[in-house]
Amino acid sequence: MSSRLDTNVRTPKKKKRKWVKVLITALLLLVLAVGAYAFTIYRSLNKAVETMHEPINREKSEKRTEDLSLKTAEPFSVLLLGVDQRENDRGRSDSMIVMTVNQEDVKMISIPRDTRTEIIGRGTQDKINHAYAFGGVEMSMNTVENFLDIPIDYYVQINMEGFKDIVDAVGGVTVQNTLDFTYSGEHFPEGELMLNGERALVYSQMRKQDPRGDFGRQSRQRQIIQGVIKEGASLNTLTNFGDIFSALGNNVKTNLTFDEMVTIQSKYKAAGKAIEQLELKGSGTTINDIYYYQVPEEEKTRVQTVFKDHLAK
Repeated sequence: MSSRLDTNVRTPKKKKRKWVKVLITALLLLVLAVGAYAFTIYRSLNKAVETMHEPINREKSEKRTEDLSLKTAEPFSVLLLGVDQRENDRGRSDSMIVMTVNQEDVKMISIPRDTRTEIIGRGTQDKINHAYAFGGVEMSMNTVENFLDIPIDYYVQINMEGFKDIVDAVGGVTVQNTLDFTYSGEHFPEGELMLNGERALVYSQMRKQDPRGDFGRQSRQRQIIQGVIKEGASLNTLTNFGDIFSALGNNVKTNLTFDEMVTIQSKYKAAGKAIEQLELKGSGTTINDIYYYQVPEEEKTRVQTVFKDHLAK
């Protein structure tokens, strides 16, 4: 009698333990599946970054007196170069953006491509975007470093002609257009626009119809880049990561290593939520029938001070 009763009492417990085992097994399989998927993404990203990684032959900056340590979250700077690159032609840097980053925030400034300054390595006064045509990334970094009087630690170069592949890889981008215009046969009305890669490239290239000139184009280029980052970070792109990493590897070059990128993501994560955009004020002038954007010395000093203070935090 007692034996039968004991059996009846234990049976529900056995069933309960069985379901717990099934649940744990299912969760374990799910974790392993996700882990394998995450490892595949990690491996693909690592491979893409290896393709993107392009060290530069540049001496240590005199403006960086001590070695930079990302692991201790020291402030650093990056030069973003949007390059109009064609076959058998190095091209010119149509877009030049400098960012300084610390743990708290990011400061960003676009340097108009027609800005007149000394081209370091040639000893001549010329448009700042000509530095890339004359001496590539190294001369661009040296020239911008001299112009802003701060160390330039890293560069990220984007091939604007191939940027459309990146936009298509993330499924297109959404922008808020503030200027109705038609360019290269494409019409862009005011308001919210969803752009594929081809239209995004055209949207980011227009300059002469914009009352803000180069500043307007730079603003549209930043919209596209921010749109790519937003779409790239969404869950919808997880199944398409192969195309995204391939597009990045084919169209982006940087001296940042994979480990440095991982460290930046870990140590400076909060900074990405607080981005301040500065404007470099100046005026147009013509010298020997060539148009330049002239920045007054007091304006240069103002901007230099902002970035120096930011890097000193």
